[in-house]
Amino acid sequence: MSQTADVGVKPPPPRDERVAQRSLLSRLLTRPEIGALVGAIIIYIIFFAVAPPFRDLDSLATVLYVSSTYGIPAVAVALLMIGGEFDLSAGVAVTSSALVASMFSYQFTVNMWVGVVVALVVALAIGFINGYLVVRTGIPSFLVTLGTFFMLRGLNLAVTKLVTGNVGTNDVSNIQGFESARKVFASTFTVGGVAIRVTLLWWLLFVVAGTWVLLRTHIGNWIFAVGGSAPNSRAVGVPVNRVKIGLFMTVGFLCWFTGMHILFAFNTVQSGIGVGNEFIYIVAAVVGGCLLTGGYGSAIGAAIGAFIFGMANQGIVYAGWNPDWFYFFLGALLLGAILLNNWVRKRAEAMR
Repeated sequence: MSQTADVGVKPPPPRDERVAQRSLLSRLLTRPEIGALVGAIIIYIIFFAVAPPFRDLDSLATVLYVSSTYGIPAVAVALLMIGGEFDLSAGVAVTSSALVASMFSYQFTVNMWVGVVVALVVALAIGFINGYLVVRTGIPSFLVTLGTFFMLRGLNLAVTKLVTGNVGTNDVSNIQGFESARKVFASTFTVGGVAIRVTLLWWLLFVVAGTWVLLRTHIGNWIFAVGGSAPNSRAVGVPVNRVKIGLFMTVGFLCWFTGMHILFAFNTVQSGIGVGNEFIYIVAAVVGGCLLTGGYGSAIGAAIGAFIFGMANQGIVYAGWNPDWFYFFLGALLLGAILLNNWVRKRAEAMR
């Protein structure tokens, strides 16, 4: 009788197996990007359902392109936030890089690649100055880079008007070296009849590189340690100042790269663009799981955050909604992501 009753009854898994399952789920929930991934899936399903144009492959390519233009600098901003700092000048630094490359090559009639290199030096110098001021003065990076933001914004407009006589740069498409530079920074290729911008490949490359640095190198360990506690990191021999300055220069590098794309995609640059984009980079990083207090986050999470922004940016248009609501949606997205990420982390801690 007892044998008959036991037929078909599956015994519970061994305790070690249950512990292993909980441990695997706990590790999954502790990943910074898990909350952003859930949010991205939900938002994609919503726009897929309510906006028929959103379902087209060409529309997806547009979403990915928009995401990449914000996602490239967001990778560096995420690394900087993990290191415990902010950069509010990133948005206008993108424009500054493009303006320098354009005006230098045009005014001095030199190869475009010379202007590109000069712009890179300027972008790295801006990052170095930001980092140096932060580590030497002890002033919060929020205030230092806010000052840089206003100075660059003023310089972008004033110098452009002084040099060109208007608020935009001259067309540089006829300058030697333009076409080869455009192939690197702003070319398009076709996959299955769908036009893909090369920025998507560069974005993926930078995300992979940032993830590798964070998870597989000593520098990544230093970044997490410095963001968690700079004094403790310094006490165990971590070169805190060099790490922070290097992170600010990394932001400068990816801002330069994004600026080069803007220049070679449109041939000219308007001096007033870029204002406010620094907040989008930070939103992408925070949505992706980066803590405002530092010491936690990922490059993959920032990429997902940028993808969410790209979906919202284009999905609202495809759905025919009033675009005036976009920034309300962006703020709600940021708040929702923070709440979701906090809930996920608490669940993970409770399962340990």
